[in-house]
Amino acid sequence: MTPSRVRYREVAGRLATGVTVITAVGPAGPVGMTANAVCSLSLEPLLLLACFDNSARTLPVVRASERFGINVLSAGQAELAALFASKGQEGEKFAGVGHELRDGVPVLHGALAWLSCELEELLPRGDHTIVIGRIGEVGHGEAEPLLWYRGVYGAVAPG
Repeated sequence: MTPSRVRYREVAGRLATGVTVITAVGPAGPVGMTANAVCSLSLEPLLLLACFDNSARTLPVVRASERFGINVLSAGQAELAALFASKGQEGEKFAGVGHELRDGVPVLHGALAWLSCELEELLPRGDHTIVIGRIGEVGHGEAEPLLWYRGVYGAVAPG
């Protein structure tokens, strides 16, 4: 028997994930969205995948620019994750948020790690699109990661 959407979300929510902000640059400037469905795909060649809701406003910008960035958030950036998860105007999301362009994508100041990607493939599946990117430049800092578990932001528990 197929589980209900509610039951599926309840079960899938028990998979703790890292929290990222996916960024890109379009004609109107930088855009971004919070995502937790991001993972390494291949070491040869270097590829990763990210899942976008089909209605995400960042998706058409990634499709058109053929570039995107992955910003892995650190434990103290839950407010930033909430900001980029909101339905606010893209220009407002970036107002007051420190960032710089690196390899053609916005990199958020304070991110635990970042990767620039060249779009390789789009795979529509259900209500999401799997976006595969070839890794360009990468960088990282030193901090604890921001996690998403059972619908709330958290951090790694010591010990």
